[in-house]
Amino acid sequence: MGIFWFLTEPNWLTNDPIYASSGDAVAGERIYRIAGCGACHMAKGATGNDQLRLVGGQAFSSPFGTFIAPNISPDVETGIGGWSAFDLANALLRGISPTGAHYYPVLPYAAYTRMNPSDVVDLKAFLDTLPAVAQTNPDHDLPLPFRLRRGLGLWKLLFLNDAPVIADAPEEGRYLVEALGHCAECHTPRNLIGGLQTSQWLAGAPHPSGTGRIPNITPGGLVGWSAADIIYYLQTGFTPEFDTAGGEMVEVIANLSKLSDEDLANIADYLQFVPAHTSEPR
Repeated sequence: MGIFWFLTEPNWLTNDPIYASSGDAVAGERIYRIAGCGACHMAKGATGNDQLRLVGGQAFSSPFGTFIAPNISPDVETGIGGWSAFDLANALLRGISPTGAHYYPVLPYAAYTRMNPSDVVDLKAFLDTLPAVAQTNPDHDLPLPFRLRRGLGLWKLLFLNDAPVIADAPEEGRYLVEALGHCAECHTPRNLIGGLQTSQWLAGAPHPSGTGRIPNITPGGLVGWSAADIIYYLQTGFTPEFDTAGGEMVEVIANLSKLSDEDLANIADYLQFVPAHTSEPR
């Protein structure tokens, strides 16, 4: 038990002076859009300005149970209004709450761990401009042993790694896809304990709800797509075959469509660079 307790201790960040600096809320909105924070943390079905009320409450089914997105509005009591940028950095880069509890990796910190600290500071500045809403956070609905958070420390030892996956990929696109956009969290299959199978990077995966598949977005899945096709899809949701995005991708495109042409071009460059997988693993 002593060894287990030692191995599962939270691995806190070093409190770099950058976390005490004033963030740029305008730059933070870009980070917010790429990271897709609102897609999970707004109320289900929210439209218009209500999409910026990050009250949580959406339920996400998985093989490990049902996870409920928390309130991340600036409310001090029920949201993250009392957090510092350093608190947010520990949540996003290390999966640790301000009280030292491990967060479940349904928060995609396995991707966000590659974020630049300055982007975390800017993101916090933007989140602080959003409406503060008092709404308590329901508990996740998880069976044993998954409700025991301490064991997540072992999961992190196995899978939390800030090294790039495709090291020789164009740097700008790699950062947008591997870190901020966390595309692999949905588009890469997982092993039995929820770790990404990086040998099948972006090759498509079963939907975590148990119904349907998330598509292969390597060059082997996007056969015949040009960089311009990828950019147009991320702007409009229309494929070269005149099909349209569906499911969770609708919200993803709603955010990505607000990015600059340069950002979208960098994403397209990365997706065309990654190794092609011609079949979706089962």
